[in-house]
Amino acid sequence: MLRWVLPEYIQDALPAEAAKLEDLRRRLLDAFRLNGYQLVAPPLLEYLESLLTGAGQDLNLKTLKLVDQLSGRTMGVRADITPQVARIDAHLLNRKGVARLCYCGSVAHAMPSCLTATREPLQLGAELYGHAGIEADAEVIRLLAETLQIAGVGTSRIDLGHVGLFKALAGKAGLLPQQEEALFGCLQAKDLPGLQDLLGDIPGELRAALFALPTLYGGAEVLAKARQIMPADPEIQMALSDLEELATRLQGLPISFDLADLRGYHYHSGVVFAAYGGNSPVALALGGRYDSVGRAFGRGRPATGFSLDLRELATQVADPLPAGSILARDGGEQGFAEAVAGLRAAGESVTIELPGHEGTWREAGCDRRLVLRGGAWQVEPLQGE
Repeated sequence: MLRWVLPEYIQDALPAEAAKLEDLRRRLLDAFRLNGYQLVAPPLLEYLESLLTGAGQDLNLKTLKLVDQLSGRTMGVRADITPQVARIDAHLLNRKGVARLCYCGSVAHAMPSCLTATREPLQLGAELYGHAGIEADAEVIRLLAETLQIAGVGTSRIDLGHVGLFKALAGKAGLLPQQEEALFGCLQAKDLPGLQDLLGDIPGELRAALFALPTLYGGAEVLAKARQIMPADPEIQMALSDLEELATRLQGLPISFDLADLRGYHYHSGVVFAAYGGNSPVALALGGRYDSVGRAFGRGRPATGFSLDLRELATQVADPLPAGSILARDGGEQGFAEAVAGLRAAGESVTIELPGHEGTWREAGCDRRLVLRGGAWQVEPLQGE
């Protein structure tokens, strides 16, 4: 057995990648702070019922489970930080007004989400609680676009949808839970033949609306077309009005619509969105409104936000020029400690040379050397070491 082999879909972050991840984390959390979002750090482990409250079956299947030897209760390794932040807002902060919270930490998945995904994403996100208006959704979407811009990736497209459309149509059609699940799967896959088979017994107007959902994607014309196809139901028309108002508020961003995009359907309660950028064929960030999660913790609070995998985002970011360290040998010369302290105070990395070093100093990250010339300490390029 090779003791250094990691589990499948689990990777180390070596110095260059780790430096990139930490740089991104610091810059993005600083941007969140400047927008009024306060940092929280939930625990990696919680009792299972707390982790899964209000989160649905999807998260249950992703969660790694173990037995707590102190209490004998089942615990879970978090697969998503958002429900934890909802718990913090509902029970620990207990604020009456708007709360803006952000976070960054590792999560673990029982299975990878796709063949190229890691089972240990580094999840970064921002959540806004206490405001039910479309202004909150617009704020977090603009913050998401700013996040991708700061990372140097940019935003090529932000798809907007609304899970209220499908929920209202499924409710009016009187679908059983298993029928709704099957229909949901076909919509996600945009499986029109399968969808047609499932809709055989649905009344005509509802059947036409459900069958049209996978075709309703594109620009603003999608919403006008949807109003023509969808039933004149107040809930459905309100969902379309929300999307229209959101598009107006987000002018200047590359907004599009996909009314069959129901990712997080069991979790979200209103507007949902997915952001694309860089060369990634998949969404770099997902988000939306999830008012029902706080209610599951005993304190119903409007909530909206987004999250992304910092590891995935880092793959779309150009590698920065490495900042090398300065190699310094302590030979007892006067002023050596002061010179090293001054360099470090100025933000320079200084590596103290130890005797008996094998290999090259360049592979240890050094590209310069601190030397004493004419009674003064100077930094010079490292020559062939």
